[in-house]
Amino acid sequence: MSESIFTREGYIRPAVLIAAYRGGMFPMAMDNRGEIGWFSPDPRGVIPLDEFHIPHGLKRALRKKPFEVKVDTAFSEVLLGCADRSTTWISREIISSYEKLFELGYAHSVECWRDGELKGGLYGIAIGGAFFGESMFSRETDASKVALVALVERLREREFQLLDTQWTTTHLGRFGCCEIPRYEYLRQLNRALLVTTSFV
Repeated sequence: MSESIFTREGYIRPAVLIAAYRGGMFPMAMDNRGEIGWFSPDPRGVIPLDEFHIPHGLKRALRKKPFEVKVDTAFSEVLLGCADRSTTWISREIISSYEKLFELGYAHSVECWRDGELKGGLYGIAIGGAFFGESMFSRETDASKVALVALVERLREREFQLLDTQWTTTHLGRFGCCEIPRYEYLRQLNRALLVTTSFV
């Protein structure tokens, strides 16, 4: 299918992105040319919100309140922080695409600040009662972990049903991330999309 069907003026059309997430797919830049690939992993990584686990070391750090946590105050800066690594799937087109979703109220960032400086955070997409986690970064120890804890607390408070991590990693596994078959993921996704809630 032609790339031009998906993009306009250097970004993926918001309606295409939202439809993709609702169908269990998400985009990633594949190479330096910015070609976009679409993925629906099987198995799929998720963090069951009622089984979220905070490692003991992080619990000790949280008691000291190491960061000021904010939401949606520096979305573009979080995107750039997540993209700032030697190899990244977050291309200029991806950044522009998610900035458009942020303007429309679908994309969100959770940020950790200290002394007026952004130390880490994460971003993702909220549709219905599903949150699709995209990426996280840290400029200081535990910053992205604190952002993840804050994200889960917010999702629980607002009765979200699904936290999608796309894939599993050893890092996320410490928090209870697990793999489920695609058919089970789609079942949970469809149920979560029926929920009426708001991230902010």
